[in-house]
Amino acid sequence: MARDAKEAALILHRFGFGPRAGSIEAIASDPRAALLAELDKPGAGQIANPELPASGAANRAVFEYNAERNASQKRVRREAEQTAMANPGKENTMEAAAEAPAKPEEVPLPRQLFLNEARARIDAALDAEIGFVERLVWFWSNHFCVNQDKTVMAGAYEREAIRPHVLGRFGDMLLAAESHPAMLLYLDNAQSIGPNSVAGINRDKGLNENLAREILELHTLGVRSVYTQADVTNFAKVLTGWTILQTVSDPDHGGEFVYIKRAHEPGPQTVVGKDYEDTGPEQGRAVLADLARHPATAEHVAAKMARHFIADDPPAALVERLSQRFLNTDGDLKEMTKALIASPEAWAPDQAKIKRPSEWIVAALRATGLSGDITRITGGMALLGQPLWRPPAPKGFSDDNAAWLDGLAQRLDIANTFAQRVGGNLDAEAVSDTALGPLASAETRRAIRSAESKPQALTFVLMAPEFQRR
Repeated sequence: MARDAKEAALILHRFGFGPRAGSIEAIASDPRAALLAELDKPGAGQIANPELPASGAANRAVFEYNAERNASQKRVRREAEQTAMANPGKENTMEAAAEAPAKPEEVPLPRQLFLNEARARIDAALDAEIGFVERLVWFWSNHFCVNQDKTVMAGAYEREAIRPHVLGRFGDMLLAAESHPAMLLYLDNAQSIGPNSVAGINRDKGLNENLAREILELHTLGVRSVYTQADVTNFAKVLTGWTILQTVSDPDHGGEFVYIKRAHEPGPQTVVGKDYEDTGPEQGRAVLADLARHPATAEHVAAKMARHFIADDPPAALVERLSQRFLNTDGDLKEMTKALIASPEAWAPDQAKIKRPSEWIVAALRATGLSGDITRITGGMALLGQPLWRPPAPKGFSDDNAAWLDGLAQRLDIANTFAQRVGGNLDAEAVSDTALGPLASAETRRAIRSAESKPQALTFVLMAPEFQRR
């Protein structure tokens, strides 16, 4: 039983977000069956919250909010100017108005939308029994990343393009991600126009290759694989016309996907050795479907999954096993995930991976039974180098341990602050039993017992090597 409990604790960290009260005991009898059961749970990976707006609705709401805010600011300046003109003897009227104490402003709408989406995401991780499916959501969201700084739709994008397909087919997720307004904005395809299209000739506009390049290099085939620069250019031509409706001219559907024929580069294109006739938007869908089934794609995504969950340098046999399962099931991600669970490499006792900041923060909350303040949570993620939905580049946040080693000292600062705030009401040894169970080393247990205060003891738990790794 002790061995089963240790394996259960390890699996809760490796494949989930760490244990919460009772988690280790709940799955100790059969950890593998528990992982499989989470995959089969109805609605796994979904967030059903009617208060979270669809991406287009969020885009339109922010557009109107910004327009009204700008109008309000101009109105205030205009009234101040009129007051100054009506009172020529009071030369400092405008200055006085500008220096008057401002009313406390409500949280700006873009920020509130972000916080609401972040809260829903964190709650899904906190409420999960294990968190395996949520970890898969986070993994694929990072694979097909967008940036909140470039679009207010990042949270909605994850709900609409990633979550519905996280246990479905890779090809469906690929199409949903690449045609989503957030991706079209993030990688500039919304502005890409075929140079020989009607719009391209009339407006003297041209091609943007960003989306095509990142699909080939990052999302499917992998860097330095089977594609050439000519493939990038041709694929970019295929994707012209994939854009979004402008809210300024379409207040009812602004921010939604639209295919505009007059912006599409006419004619057939050759991508990765295959010719595609000009069938409008179907031309792009056909290319994506073939990329989703390509052996190079299978190898690329298999290696990424193995690197994320198992080791920086994953065993070649594991990558090959996952790749073959991907190909044999037409990119069925649930079957690929089951192959990961069934692999002996997944059950190695060594905790080879450092938790990324977001995983560590959620693990700390689960261990202590707290939900946390979403502003503090997202702020902590940013301080630790993983700001939510703000990756440093289209390749997303790194899955290599080296990328997170330098931030461990900052984790200590955050752990100290957190422990000072909540540690006085918590029994650190009980938290250790919840979070680590039999994984806790004798050294960790001694440190907790010898701590000079309850907050210090809790800090020792959260900074223990076995809590930092998975």
